[in-house]
Amino acid sequence: MGSVFSTVLLVLVILGLFLSFVTVQQGMVAVVTVFGKYRRIMGPGLNFKIPFIEAIYKRISVQNRSVELEFQAITIDQANVYFKAMLLYAVINTNEESIKNVAFKFIDDRNLMQALVRTIEGTIRGFVATKKQSEVLSLRKEIVEDVKGQIDQTLEAWGYHLIDLQLNDITFDEAIIKSMAQVVASSNLKAAAENEGQALLIKKTRAAEADGNAIKIAAEAERLAAQLRGQGVALFREEVAKGMSQAAKEMEQANLDTSVILFSMWTEAIKNFAEYGQGNVIFLDGSSENMQKTMQEMMAMNKLMDPKRNNPKKPGTES
Repeated sequence: MGSVFSTVLLVLVILGLFLSFVTVQQGMVAVVTVFGKYRRIMGPGLNFKIPFIEAIYKRISVQNRSVELEFQAITIDQANVYFKAMLLYAVINTNEESIKNVAFKFIDDRNLMQALVRTIEGTIRGFVATKKQSEVLSLRKEIVEDVKGQIDQTLEAWGYHLIDLQLNDITFDEAIIKSMAQVVASSNLKAAAENEGQALLIKKTRAAEADGNAIKIAAEAERLAAQLRGQGVALFREEVAKGMSQAAKEMEQANLDTSVILFSMWTEAIKNFAEYGQGNVIFLDGSSENMQKTMQEMMAMNKLMDPKRNNPKKPGTES
């Protein structure tokens, strides 16, 4: 009888020692209760507990957790928006109060996940309901910031915090997608037409400026050419006048009739008409009466050009 008792006692001691040591994995904490009441927290590694009195209520991971969400929302203009999101969350810290919230706020992880997902979906739906369908695609960052701002306190009360929310995909009904594509296409066509119009306007403006500059350059060149032609004609007439005056003086000194010069100029002019004409018809009266009349007119012009004939010396004046 004594040997049996000793054997039982030995077995209980060994079992008690075996149950006294608990191993907690890295990234985990263990919540210890005594007869169902919270007692303390065990950290990673080898821990000691009182056998048959203390019990491990729950092992809680303090590592980051992720979950994928798919849900629908409706904009203020009654457009259906479909979201695919990735949620990243974790336990706030390993403080006793935070671990107690994680361990005892929900019955199990399934209920926690359901509450977390529904809270985030409701927050996003509330935000989208105040926006137009055309604005949603450009508000990814604002949606995430709004969600974090509204549920951070709620998650903190549960012992968690939201690390990140990624809106991976935002889509609409097929009819809305087609209409949006048409709007984008029409906007692109409008922009292309405006760009083409601007380019054509610039091209025509530059062409008009070039034509104006060309006209200015041509006019300036014509003005300069006319000026040079006028100067040439003036110089030609001046030289002709000087030559005629010199020839008239020499003929007077030789007692010759100066009308011979005029006759020579007349015949030289007729020769030039015939030699350098470009096909234009010039009618000249070659009769002796007309030649005599022309000679008289040229002699009258010669008298006007000769200052000595126009201003003869008065009798009694000295030279």
